[in-house]
Amino acid sequence: MKKLSITLSLWVITLLISPIQIFSQVIIGDQVGTAANKTSVLLEFANTNNKGIIVPYVRTLPSSPTPGTLLLDVSDPVQARFKVYNQNPISGTNGWFDLSGQNGSVTPSLAVQPVGIAETGAKTIIGDSSSSVEGVLVLESPNKAMVLPIVTDVSNILNPSPGMMVYVSVSPTSKRLAFFNGSKWSFWQAQ
Repeated sequence: MKKLSITLSLWVITLLISPIQIFSQVIIGDQVGTAANKTSVLLEFANTNNKGIIVPYVRTLPSSPTPGTLLLDVSDPVQARFKVYNQNPISGTNGWFDLSGQNGSVTPSLAVQPVGIAETGAKTIIGDSSSSVEGVLVLESPNKAMVLPIVTDVSNILNPSPGMMVYVSVSPTSKRLAFFNGSKWSFWQAQ
């Protein structure tokens, strides 16, 4: 009995001091989420039908972003636009692409935002233990994705914040991505 106890104690000590990497799915807001099939999901959100995810809004576009970076460009506060950094399929060059298609005003929201604070190196990584990618929230996975918060109508969100993004699922045949730029919702629908 003493030998078993010592073996278990050594195993527990080894487990506690060894670096362990556990990669699992993260669900924010509840334990169920919205995805029926969880095998390809890295990050998802609760099924509240009235909340969204808010992407960072920046006064100056990053100089060397990673493709796939999403943000709300508020370099001109009355012409705020959702943007993604991606590769142009025609020219093959990387650049910022507008997702919103219309200007929004974030002037009231910027009045309460701190100015001049740089959070260099501050980031949360989900899916791996480290990442060279710059970003506040970095999802690292070769085969898993994020499921956005799902709503049946953007009017369910009583006070949308600038930079909010949701997936609108009205019916099995009517689905679209929605962005709130501070003034208006913009919608993307699959072609």
